[in-house]
Amino acid sequence: MKEIKLSEREKDLLKEIDRKKLPEHVAIIMDGNGRWAKKRGLPRIKGHEKGIKRVLSTIEIADYIGIKHLTLYTFSKENWKRPESEISHLMKLLKKYLKENQKKFTEDDIVFNTIGDIEDFDEELQTLIRETMENTKNHKGLVLTLALSYGGRQEIVKAVKNIIKDKINYEKIDQNLFSKYLSNVPDVDLMIRTSGEIRISNYLLWQISYAELYFTKVLWPDFKKSEFLKAIIDYQKRERRFGEI
Repeated sequence: MKEIKLSEREKDLLKEIDRKKLPEHVAIIMDGNGRWAKKRGLPRIKGHEKGIKRVLSTIEIADYIGIKHLTLYTFSKENWKRPESEISHLMKLLKKYLKENQKKFTEDDIVFNTIGDIEDFDEELQTLIRETMENTKNHKGLVLTLALSYGGRQEIVKAVKNIIKDKINYEKIDQNLFSKYLSNVPDVDLMIRTSGEIRISNYLLWQISYAELYFTKVLWPDFKKSEFLKAIIDYQKRERRFGEI
């Protein structure tokens, strides 16, 4: 196992984790970048820049402990309503992140995946996304999925339209078939939201049906590896019954 830098607190938390009872798929709503910046008298974009660092550290610790799927709510359909200057800077940050981490994806055997409508982005970013997916598709490690121009309701409506387009007999439509028309991510075991907001914001509505939900007041730029480990420990203390007794 590749060693990573951990604080003494993080090492202690690791001892509490049962590697045999890990959630296979963790999804995160990375919330609080703007408030983090505002509290410090900084422009919002500084919060996004700090948030990128937390993305890197979260991927690192998730991969290290053995999480198989990590899906990050990176840019929602609703985010297009933000000021044009902020959107432009966010796109630059995304391009920079993808360009700078090509080598790391290969070194760490990470599969890069996306869900959402990447056609909404400019051609340069679309090309970069597709190339990164192609270059990592045969890797065997953590599957990192970025939700980009994504919305849960939009995803479900799109699935319905495609089922109609394919002229599927209604009697053949069940949950398994419907799932095949959705984004290529498995059902979520643990969903984390930072910043203290207690809502799911149109995120993976179908896939989180039986997910354990974990809400923390910690703002995303302050979401260190220790916070991720705390969420995993909390998850492992819960009893998942899926409607059974």
